Amino acid sequence: MRTRINSISEVYNLILQPIPRRRLSLRVWMTSFMKIAICRMRSWDISVRCLWKKIWRTSLVCFTSLQIFKLRRSLSMMSLAKSTLHQHPYPMMKVSEICDENQMTMTMNFNKGVEEANKFLPSNNRLLADFNGGDAYAFFPKSQDTESDELRTIPTRVRKIPSDIGTEERSIKQAAIYGDYTVRTKEIDLMLLNSMGEGDVALRMFRNTLQTETSKDKLKDKEPKCLTRSRRKGVRKKQNKKEVIDLRSLLVTCAQAVAADDRRNASELLKQIKQHASPFGDGNQRLAHCFANGLEARLAGTGSQIHRGLVSKKTSAGDYIKAYHLYVASSPFRKISNYASNRTIQDMALNATRIHIIDFGILYGFQWPTFIQRVSQRPGGPPSVRLTGIEFPQPGFRPAETIEETGARLKEYANHFKVPFEYTPIAKRWECVNIEDLKIETGEFLVVNCMYRSKNLLDETVGVDSARNVVLNLVKKINPNAFIHGILNGSYNAPFFVTRFREALFHFSALFDMLETNVPRERPERKLLERELFGREIMNVVACEGWERIERPETYKQWHVRNLRAGFVSVPFSRAIMKLARQKVGLYHKDFLIDFDNDWLLQGWKGRIIYAISCWKSA
Repeated sequence: MRTRINSISEVYNLILQPIPRRRLSLRVWMTSFMKIAICRMRSWDISVRCLWKKIWRTSLVCFTSLQIFKLRRSLSMMSLAKSTLHQHPYPMMKVSEICDENQMTMTMNFNKGVEEANKFLPSNNRLLADFNGGDAYAFFPKSQDTESDELRTIPTRVRKIPSDIGTEERSIKQAAIYGDYTVRTKEIDLMLLNSMGEGDVALRMFRNTLQTETSKDKLKDKEPKCLTRSRRKGVRKKQNKKEVIDLRSLLVTCAQAVAADDRRNASELLKQIKQHASPFGDGNQRLAHCFANGLEARLAGTGSQIHRGLVSKKTSAGDYIKAYHLYVASSPFRKISNYASNRTIQDMALNATRIHIIDFGILYGFQWPTFIQRVSQRPGGPPSVRLTGIEFPQPGFRPAETIEETGARLKEYANHFKVPFEYTPIAKRWECVNIEDLKIETGEFLVVNCMYRSKNLLDETVGVDSARNVVLNLVKKINPNAFIHGILNGSYNAPFFVTRFREALFHFSALFDMLETNVPRERPERKLLERELFGREIMNVVACEGWERIERPETYKQWHVRNLRAGFVSVPFSRAIMKLARQKVGLYHKDFLIDFDNDWLLQGWKGRIIYAISCWKSA
């Protein structure tokens, strides 16, 4: 069919009409080629089919010309690259791989950077590229196989691994990924070995520093900030008048609204609480901030997800060691517990040549460096120490990573103090541990140690077979010479939310008040304690239910009944331990308390019992 074309606009309409408007690039492309084709037409008396032929022929000619131009430019750049690479002492790439000017410039800059960086690299590091040999892509140790060498020198984005890599190279790669443990430094030694020598002196100095800084913060709070002189008038005006709010009453009222599913009232109360709560304020404001986050998560139904995220968060052992050092310097709780436990083991195993300690909840093992140090000074030589560390598996691909790092650190201390040492990590749920996993040998002095972690075991409200009774029965089967049991004294394990919330608020109020009285507010270690430890526990208590709620503390009287029911008999601490424990408490704030009740050593703050420790043996 032949159509008469009388103008250029008709040509545009015939050609561009079938092309959608969203294909803008194609329309521009066709328009440019139509202009060239129309300029070459001698007459308008042509058909649409002929017009299409002319347009595509013109586009083909233009496209071919463009490719020829690119090819000529590439050839010129290849010749330039060849001359440059022959003169360069570190040829990194093949000539055939350089296609344009930008890639050539990047290659030259890369080679210059390699020359400068190679000066700072160790000469014996086989994991890095062997730049001295001129092979930039030799990520693996060189072999005599030419085929594998060719594979290593292919500079592509996809790493091609040769098939003849042995187990030795693979083990080296694994060590590079997972071998960055914080095992021992001089600073860590001063923090963990704080019972005698330089560590004790450093702890006393750090305690004095904290007391000085805290007293300065209190003086700043007492300064009158509301009276300022006006610039325009010589009259003093009251400014920044703070509204007095009882945050604890608001929190309890909000918890009642959340329990009644009164979302409107709960949201209004949460908004009012958050206006006066802050993670950087005083102790009450920080406490209210943590509990408000828990109430908000419970109201939204996201408490389990938030708590799993907090548990999965990776914090280095070095940061936890610093936080532990601050906690030991500001409160006597951990120091007295470690002293009572270690001294009891030493006194009872005075004539033993082999000591086997089974530690439930070892985690970072802060208790044992001082024990190894004390045992090394025993008259007649140190005994052989065997430690089995049991911990809940961590989320991720390496459930035993933390306790493996703990074992590496403890082995370093044992080698330093020349104590025969053996370590076995077990990453399992405690109720799933069998007596065969412990590999108990005859002639060993057996000690079972569990310090403040039995609160994470599920009780009878979750299942008929309580994990607490299962673990106590396992300890009874082990039949240890000493069972040292430290517990967190708390009563916020009630199944009813409002009752549990109120008890948890009273318990953590004592802890936050203790930190506020003894630790400066700007200390990063205090923020880590409040955020990573106390804040995570508060989130679990307030926002989680059922088996997901793992913070289930009981009072020391309840645990006393459990231990008696399992077949244990309490053993009182020696008088020397009791006397020295009272002396150690005297070094801290006057509001710390220590007492003894029914063979339990009790520790607390301002009349509230927080921790308790006792010693048991099989009946």
